[in-house]
Amino acid sequence: MSDSRTTPEAVSDDARLALAGGARPRRFGAWYVAEHRLRVMWSYGQTIIATGFGEPLIYLYAMGVGLATLVDQNLGAEAAGVGYLVYVAPALLCSAGLTTATIEFSYPVLLGYKWNPTFSGIHAGPIRPGQIVDGLVISVVIRLAATMAVYFVFMLLFGAVPSPTGWMAIVVATLTGMAFGTLLMAYASTIRDDTGQLAMVERLVVLPLTLFSGTFFPLTELPWFLQWIGWLSPLWHGTELARVLTFGYAEPIWLTVLHVVVLVAMTAVGWAWSRRIAFRRLTA
Repeated sequence: MSDSRTTPEAVSDDARLALAGGARPRRFGAWYVAEHRLRVMWSYGQTIIATGFGEPLIYLYAMGVGLATLVDQNLGAEAAGVGYLVYVAPALLCSAGLTTATIEFSYPVLLGYKWNPTFSGIHAGPIRPGQIVDGLVISVVIRLAATMAVYFVFMLLFGAVPSPTGWMAIVVATLTGMAFGTLLMAYASTIRDDTGQLAMVERLVVLPLTLFSGTFFPLTELPWFLQWIGWLSPLWHGTELARVLTFGYAEPIWLTVLHVVVLVAMTAVGWAWSRRIAFRRLTA
């Protein structure tokens, strides 16, 4: 007569999770992780609020009263038929999205795996590695959307959004941040010994993207041997798409579709890669 009792070796991973905490925590695990991350963000909420209001005010004021005045007086309106502030504001919005995503998907990810291994503690309960990654993504999307909305309000106050479809730039800027941020999250998840890799990413990747992605001037103004950076940059794709929405920037429809495809594809690849790495690292 066989023994009907189940040995620990015979229990599947999902069954262990069910025994540990029940089906409900496992089902909504990503949202528990997102709540945890949002509470952590709230611990430095004063910094988020200060930068969220201060950055657009300073940048848009500098562009609208300073640089834009000089550019418009000396060069006239852009080829797109708008003033320089209207031209550059969507780029600043998307650049802010990329910067915010870089902050949230770099050191906090390394912290969760290595310095203060909260991800291992979360995984000890009924939450799968993929849900941890999903929770991180949810929390950053929430922060990005809120930050980009505040930035957009300042754009409206400065008169930098002449098109009624301009509000959709909030979604574009959020997607721009996610396109780069999820790839950065995947890379940060692979780091086991910190030797300054993330600092190098900020200096050698993020900064060049800001300078060479058609942010302050059209990509075609760059030397031909540097223009490829823009085509690979999520910031350029996001900026061009945001310009289409905020002031009707003229470009072929196939290029607009390409912008969307590239941003979505980068986000999906980085997200899937991060889930795969999390599974290997937390179940090893």
